[in-house]
Amino acid sequence: MLYGRGIEQERIHRMLVRAGDGASCALVIRGEAGMGKTALLEYATGVAGPGRVLRTVGIESEMELAFGGLHQLLWPVAGHLEGLPGPQAAVLNAAFGVSGEAVRDRFGLGTAVLAMLARAAAGGPLLVLVDDSQWLDRASLDALVFAARRLHAEGVVMLFAVRDGVPGGQIEGVPQLLLQGLDPAAVDALLTDRVVALSPYARERIVEQAQGNPLALLELPAALTAEQRGGRLNPVTLPAGLASPSSRIQEAFQEQIRRLPAATRAMLLVAAADDCGDLDLVLRASARFGATLEDLEPAEDATLVLLSEHTLSFRHPLIRSATYQDAALTRRLAAHRALAEALRGDVGVGQHADRRAWHLAAATTGADEAVAAEMVGVAERAGGRQGTASASAAYERAAQLTSDSAGRAQLLAAAAITSAEAGQFERTAALTDRVNALALDPRMLADLARVRAIVELDRGSPGRAARILLECADRIGRCADLAPVLTEAVQTAQSSGDGPLLAEVAARLPDSPQYALARAMAGPLAKAGAATEPTRAGDGDTDGADGADGADGDGFAERILAGVHGQLFADHRTALDTAVACVRDCRTQDVVGWLHTSLHLLAEAQLSLGRYEEAHAAATEGLAIAEQFGRRHRETYLRATLATLAAVRGEEERCAALGGAALEYADAHDIGLAAAHAHRALGLLDLGSGDAGSALTRLEAARSRVGHPALTAFLLPDLVEAAVRAGRPERAAEPVVLLTRWAGAARQPAAAALAARCRALTGPDEEVEERFTAALGLHDAGPAAQPFERARTELLFGEWLRRERRRTDARAHLRRALEAFDGLGARSWAARARTELRAGGETLETGGRPDELLGRLSPQEREVVRLAATGATNRQIATQLFLSPRTVGHHLYRAFPKLGITTRNDLPSIMDRER
Repeated sequence: MLYGRGIEQERIHRMLVRAGDGASCALVIRGEAGMGKTALLEYATGVAGPGRVLRTVGIESEMELAFGGLHQLLWPVAGHLEGLPGPQAAVLNAAFGVSGEAVRDRFGLGTAVLAMLARAAAGGPLLVLVDDSQWLDRASLDALVFAARRLHAEGVVMLFAVRDGVPGGQIEGVPQLLLQGLDPAAVDALLTDRVVALSPYARERIVEQAQGNPLALLELPAALTAEQRGGRLNPVTLPAGLASPSSRIQEAFQEQIRRLPAATRAMLLVAAADDCGDLDLVLRASARFGATLEDLEPAEDATLVLLSEHTLSFRHPLIRSATYQDAALTRRLAAHRALAEALRGDVGVGQHADRRAWHLAAATTGADEAVAAEMVGVAERAGGRQGTASASAAYERAAQLTSDSAGRAQLLAAAAITSAEAGQFERTAALTDRVNALALDPRMLADLARVRAIVELDRGSPGRAARILLECADRIGRCADLAPVLTEAVQTAQSSGDGPLLAEVAARLPDSPQYALARAMAGPLAKAGAATEPTRAGDGDTDGADGADGADGDGFAERILAGVHGQLFADHRTALDTAVACVRDCRTQDVVGWLHTSLHLLAEAQLSLGRYEEAHAAATEGLAIAEQFGRRHRETYLRATLATLAAVRGEEERCAALGGAALEYADAHDIGLAAAHAHRALGLLDLGSGDAGSALTRLEAARSRVGHPALTAFLLPDLVEAAVRAGRPERAAEPVVLLTRWAGAARQPAAAALAARCRALTGPDEEVEERFTAALGLHDAGPAAQPFERARTELLFGEWLRRERRRTDARAHLRRALEAFDGLGARSWAARARTELRAGGETLETGGRPDELLGRLSPQEREVVRLAATGATNRQIATQLFLSPRTVGHHLYRAFPKLGITTRNDLPSIMDRER
C-alpha cells in the first residue's frame, strides 16, 4: 500500500489505460531517496500485469559499462531482433557486444530501441521501467530517452525514476513528476499502520527527522532499540543535524548492517562493490574471505537483501551505498581485488573484461602501468560502441594509474575529447584544465583546442572559442593539423559577428589553395568566383561534429564550408546540392555528429529557394537533434531559421516565440550572427505586415550585430525596403552601396537581382522602371528560382507603377505577386498585394487559395506525408525521422482525412498541386 500518493497513482493509471488504446507516453519521476519512486514503479507493474513489463535498474558500480542498462532491459525481448530491419538489428547487436562491431550512430541506436519497444508492444500495452536512472550508463540512458521523446502511437509507457541531488541522470524533454514529502495525514497513517508502537516523544522525533520521507519513516524507527522506541532512553542514535533524510536513512541502514556477523558483512561488501546481481560471482569472490552462502542468511532475515537461485539484490540502493561507505578503505580494496580475481576466468571480449578491469583499477591505489593499459582497452571498447561517457571515465582512470607525465597528458586529453563527444561539457572543462598541454603533440593539441572550442561555444561565446583556436594555431605552427583549427576559427569568428576578429583570423590564413574558401569568407569582400576548389580542410567544424563520428573521413567540414560559402554569396543551388549530399551521407554513413549542421545548411538553402515545407522539415529535425545532444549554439541558429519561415508565412506568435528564444540565448552568449538572423526574422515579419518603422529598427539592430559585409548581405534588401517605406531613404544609401559591392563579388544573377531592386527603390525616378525590369530579368536568369524574392520585386514594381497612375501595368505585376505569395503561403505579403490591387481598382475575393491542404497538417504529419509521397515505406520513414513504424502509420491515418484522400497513392498529386 502506498501512502499519500493517490494523485501520482492515478496519473500512472491513466497513462496505462491510454496505452491500452494505442497511445504512448513517458514520465520522469523525481525525488530524493526514499520518496517512493520505486514503489510507484511497482504500482505500475501491478497495473500493467504479468508479461507486459520490461525493466532495468541503474547500478552505480556499472555506470561506466556502456550499454549495460540497455542490455538488461531489452534482452528479455531479444527475439524481436530478427524482425527488425538489418541496420537496426546490427546496431543493437553491436551495442550488446554480440557482434564485436562498433556502434557509430547514436540516433540509429535510439531508433532501433524505439522499433524494439514497438514490436514488443504489438501484443498489447507495454510498460518500460528505468529505476535509478541517475546511475544508468549514459549510453543506455541516451538511447532510452531518445526513444521516450519519440513515443506516439505504439502503446508503450516509459517511466524513469531519478534520484534528485545525485549527479547524472538528467532527462530533458520528457514530462516530470516531482515527489514531495508526505502530508501530515499520510505520515500519521503510515506510522500507525506500519511501525511498531512509539512513544509520543520518539514519534515526534521520527516525524521531525524524516521530513515526510516515507522510507525514513520506516527505517529510522528500525534503527532504534526497544527502549528508545518506548521513550525510556533519549533517541540519541537518530543522526540529528545531517543535511537530508537520505543521509539519515543511510545512517539507519548502517546501524542495521553493523549488527550483522563479520562474514555476512564481508559478503554484503563484495555484493555492494559490484552489484551485478550475480550470486555465483559474489560467492566465488567472498570465498576468499572464508564466507559461504549460509552467511547471507542474517542479511536475508533482516530483509536487507533479496535472494533467488541465481541473483542477489539489495532491497534499496541506499543499503548498498551504506554497506560500501561504512567499510574501511582496506576492506573495500580487498573486495574489488577479490572480484577481479573471481572474474579472471570469465574474461573475454565484452563486459566481463571491462568489469574485471574496473575492479582492478578500484583495487589499485598507486601507479600501475599494466592496469592503466587495461583501462585504455576499456575506453577503446566503450568508444567503439558509442559509450563515450564510459570511455572518458576509463581514460581518466588510466591517467591516474600511469606515472608517465606525457602519457598522463595524452590520456587526460583523450578523456576530455570523449567527454565532449558525450555532451558532458562541465566535465570536459574540468579535464582540460588538468591537461599539461606542453606534453601533447601537435595533433593532440589541435584536437584538444577544438574540444575546448566546442565547450566554449555551448557554454560561453563564439568569440572566445575563436581565440582558443587562434592560440592553438600560434602554438602548432604550419603543419598538417593547422587546417582544421583555422577553418573552425573562421566559422566561430563568423558566428561571433566580430569584424576585427574575422580580420585577425584572415591574417593568419596561409596563402595556399587549401584556404581559398576560408579567405573568401573571412577576408575583405572579393570576387567569390576567385575561390578555387579547396583541398581537404580538416576534421570538422567546432559546432559540427559530435561524437566519434566527428572524424571527418569524408570531408564534411570542407563540404559544409563550401555550402556556407555558396549561401553567403547567393549561389543557393550549390548550397542546396551540397547540403542534400551531406545530409544523405550523414544518414547512410551514420555520421550523426554532422547531421544537425547539415540540416541547418539544407534548411537555409531551401528557405532561400522558396521550398518552405521542406525547409521547415529540415530545420525541425535539425533542432530536435541539436536539442538531443545539447548543442545550444546550433539550436539558436535553427530557431532563427524557423522564425524566418514563420515571418514569411505571417505566423506572428510563432515568429515572436522562436525569434525571441533565439535572441535571448544569442545575446547572452554574444552569438552576433545568430542574433542578426533572429532580428531579421522579426523585422521581416513587421515588413510583411506593413509596419516599416518597426522593421527598420529591427533590421538595423540585425546589421549592428555583424561586422563583415558578406554576413550582412542576407538582410540588406529588407533593410533598404524598410527604410524607403518608412520615409527614411537616407538610411538606405549605405546599405545599397554595400549590397551592390556584395553582388559584384558574388557574380550570381540572384545577387544582382536584389541589388537592382534596391537601386530601383532608391534611384532617380527616370531609372526606376529600367532597374525593376532588369531585376525581374535577373531573377529569371539564375540557375535556381527564388519565388519569394521575385514576388517581392513584382510587388514593389507594381506599387511604384500604381503611384505613377499606371494602373493597368501595375495590376499585371501585382497579380503575379499575389499568385506567388499565395502559392508560398506568405499570407501577410499576399495581403499587401491584395491591398494594392484593390487600390488599383481590381475586385478580389477575400481570402487566399481554398486548397492549401498541407496547411491543415501538423509539422510532423507534413513531413511524414512528404516522405510517403516519394514512395517510402513506413519503415523507411520511421528510420529517417527517428519514429516507430506504428507512429508513422498513425500520422498518415490522421493526415488522409485532412487531405481528402483515402490512400497514399494520391499523395504525389497532392504534393505536386501544393508546390
